Amino acid sequence: MNDFSGKIEHMLIVGGSRGIGLAVAEYSHTRVKNLVCVSRTPSKFGRWIEADVADNRGIDRACKPFENQPLDALLYLGGTWEKNAFTSDYAFANSSDEEIDRVIAVNSIAPIKFTRRLIPSLQKSPIRKVIFIGALGCFDNQASREVANTASKFGLRGAAQALQLELKHTEIGFTVINPGNIATPEVLDDIASGRFPSKFPSP
Repeated sequence: MNDFSGKIEHMLIVGGSRGIGLAVAEYSHTRVKNLVCVSRTPSKFGRWIEADVADNRGIDRACKPFENQPLDALLYLGGTWEKNAFTSDYAFANSSDEEIDRVIAVNSIAPIKFTRRLIPSLQKSPIRKVIFIGALGCFDNQASREVANTASKFGLRGAAQALQLELKHTEIGFTVINPGNIATPEVLDDIASGRFPSKFPSP
């Protein structure tokens, strides 16, 4: 991770209680004066806001601390996927409409809505960074079997490109990070328990 946090005073991390989001929150909490973490479960770092970002009311609650305030960086690092995703037990035919809706809402629609709501706050900052967490499935011919998750991540990459064009005049910078498997505690636990096959996650 590039150490741009030394310049950042105001950061919003969506998904700051687990996985990559938690790791970034832990790294940033002593470096960023005003760190806000949004998640459904408590975050150990920064100011925690409980919110379900699949719901407009949750997004509004998460954005409220930056109303009429500057925001240097929006890091949308949260995500979800289908039941039994990335295992041999996954079957698209077993996905409910509610599950499909939720995966796409959290992974693709919510980042777009956060960005729209936070344009004024980002414009109050000289830094103006937006970072989305994607996946290898964002790329052509790299899709995994999880239909809703892959669709949401592919769509997120397209949204970021469109936002870069549409908001060029604002000088807000957009980045989509597309990692493979990361050695978060959740991934390591899934490997150890046999839910995921044996892998060599990136450090």
